[in-house]
Amino acid sequence: MTAALLITQPAGAGLRDRFEVFGVPDGDMLKMRGGPGTGFDVILGLPNGTVVRIYDCTQTGSTRWCEISLDKARGLRGYASWAYLREL
Repeated sequence: MTAALLITQPAGAGLRDRFEVFGVPDGDMLKMRGGPGTGFDVILGLPNGTVVRIYDCTQTGSTRWCEISLDKARGLRGYASWAYLREL
């Protein structure tokens, strides 16, 4: 029960600490999407090492999606899978 609450609550008030994209297979990129799910358009591909900020996370099906912005372009926001983000 506690884990479910943590997954659906916001990642924190405002921006959280910096995270980086990791674990994406060679030759691929983490897809930043227009919404929390694979049915949303891809906005941008993020290679491993890209630094992002997390605003909020939500569970959709079996995937935890986080609303993110690029660390150096905070006006560009979208959603990415939590599985490929790690805190710096």
